[in-house]
Amino acid sequence: MLLAVGTVAAQEAGPPRQSLDDAWWTGPMLANSAETLPHGHVLVEPYVYDVTSKGSDAFGSRAYVLYGLTDRLTVGLIPIIGYNRVSQGPSSSGIGLGDQIVQAQYRLTRFREGSWLPTLAVQLQETLPTGRYDMLARASDGLGGGAWATTLGLNAQSYFWMPNGRLLRMRLNLTRTFSGHADVSGVSVYGTGPGFRGTARPGDAFYLGTSFEYSLTRRWVLALDLFRSHGAATRVDGSTDPADALPVPVHLQSGSSDAYGYAPAVEYSFNANLGVLLGARVIAGGHHATHSITPAIAINYVH
Repeated sequence: MLLAVGTVAAQEAGPPRQSLDDAWWTGPMLANSAETLPHGHVLVEPYVYDVTSKGSDAFGSRAYVLYGLTDRLTVGLIPIIGYNRVSQGPSSSGIGLGDQIVQAQYRLTRFREGSWLPTLAVQLQETLPTGRYDMLARASDGLGGGAWATTLGLNAQSYFWMPNGRLLRMRLNLTRTFSGHADVSGVSVYGTGPGFRGTARPGDAFYLGTSFEYSLTRRWVLALDLFRSHGAATRVDGSTDPADALPVPVHLQSGSSDAYGYAPAVEYSFNANLGVLLGARVIAGGHHATHSITPAIAINYVH
């Protein structure tokens, strides 16, 4: 009788819950973590990708290099390089630098098992206009925007246990980007031609993204990102000064854009400190948005 009662109680309790320490993660393809690194620890995560759209391939690499300045504050940089291959025209003359990013993240709260409160953090990023964007011999050499940009973000992360006891990790990212202006000369990424002199004002942007990571085993994780972005119109004002003629005013404005998509991925961890991610970002639709598929591979290392 005692054995029968114990069996019924065990059945009602369900399968044992996976512990947080048992799951190894590399992180999904897109969503940023709300966690910060412990003081003195380092994370390095290089991505290699190919933005494939009709008539072009934008090969690139970006590496997240982060350092735990304190337990609550993580700082770092994101170096970016790229190369454009186009079918209707000359490709990039070589691999070049894109606009580089520096960032800081401060953790406000931390998830505790049994509590509803997620890990929350605020993030600040500054985009440095280091990539070529104007005075181009060929348009495909343009890898930057020429304007400083500040991004403010709120990141959230929490854990849930599935009916089979396995962990599901969820993230939410909200960001707003405020762009400055760029002085533009000649052929540029903004569609200007030879002899142009003026300024460009990229539109501010908003991004909303969420991710789901299912701990299939200790080493294997299935991940999915969902995202939507909005970009305000970009304005270009100036004039073209043709030889032996008066300057011709130029005023260009792109329409605002909206894009949405998803990014499935598979994560595999060799141990708690080293893992690899293989996935693809798909921009499936939107308004004034270029449909594209971006396969990517990343290595995640924490020390």
